[in-house]
Amino acid sequence: MSKKYKVINIATHTEAPKSSVLLIYTGGTFGMVFDEDGSLKPFNFSLVLDKIPELQMLDLRLTVISFPEPVDSSNVSVEHWQAMAHIVKDHYYQFDAFVILHGTDTMAYTASALSFMLKGLNKPVILTGAQIPIGATRSDARENLITALEIASKKNGSGPMLNEVALYFNYYLLKGNRSQKIRSSNFAAFESENFPYLAESGVEIVFNESFLRAYDPHSKLEYYPDMDSNVVILKLFPGISKEVVKSILEIKGLKGVVIESYGSGNVMTWRWFTRLLKEAVSRGIILYNVSQCMGGSVVQGRYETSKMLSEIGVVSGHDITTEAALAKLMHLLGNEKDSEVIKEKLKMPLRGELTAQD
Repeated sequence: MSKKYKVINIATHTEAPKSSVLLIYTGGTFGMVFDEDGSLKPFNFSLVLDKIPELQMLDLRLTVISFPEPVDSSNVSVEHWQAMAHIVKDHYYQFDAFVILHGTDTMAYTASALSFMLKGLNKPVILTGAQIPIGATRSDARENLITALEIASKKNGSGPMLNEVALYFNYYLLKGNRSQKIRSSNFAAFESENFPYLAESGVEIVFNESFLRAYDPHSKLEYYPDMDSNVVILKLFPGISKEVVKSILEIKGLKGVVIESYGSGNVMTWRWFTRLLKEAVSRGIILYNVSQCMGGSVVQGRYETSKMLSEIGVVSGHDITTEAALAKLMHLLGNEKDSEVIKEKLKMPLRGELTAQD
């Protein structure tokens, strides 16, 4: 392990633990405790058993690796995604599972990005966090971490129960690249409107096995760290001006745009708007249409207000989330040179991030 990361081995197991888990602490609310003066400071994970003694019941070999400096999730960048993916890649054969502690604000973006950077997973990579710091009395950190670790250690015959990037929060396990943060002041912060829950934690943990990625003994991990961040999100709203749209589409070096359209993919039919989109496509900029709605999907051509999008070369994102669309566009721009190949791959599910279209 790199010297810049702090590594802590935690004795939570017997001589023959049932599973080994690498816990990656990146920052966020989860790992904060109150100082003597009432201010928040990063938690010392060597003392995690003092805060969460229940971990000793899980019978795991638990190792914690912490970022050199905790990162507020609002400051998470492509470089942080690459660091997380690199840690998983470097220790893939040393541990049975990986749990990443992450701030909630951009957790869904990170989950989506990691799903594209880590192809062929045959082990769990679970992101979790908390709305209230671990040092607070009513913290949700304990339950989220304990259950995430328990899910990470679950087996199903010859392999793990979970074999993909997922997000666990407030009793539900969500497919990582289908998740979205929808609440800021509620423990139920995340939802997955267009894909069923992977598991629900109650008296027992009940897995929705028909929607889990199956264990594949022949699958090998493929690592794709390259992400091209020359992309932007263009969220449409009534009264958006020509100057705003023009300034966005003419950003120097821009390669891709996620257009957040209305309803099932509808946009304005104003002449100047259509012309600006056509000009962007002619310059080689890839336009990816997703819905502003949490649920449902883009169906270009259902209404007159979306018919012209297909005609000028805008790609439909179907039922993909904005978070996954952005990460997917970055991933494809970073790994493919042919724009037509990129457009075709944007239409199809690569890691289950959208539903296959007929």
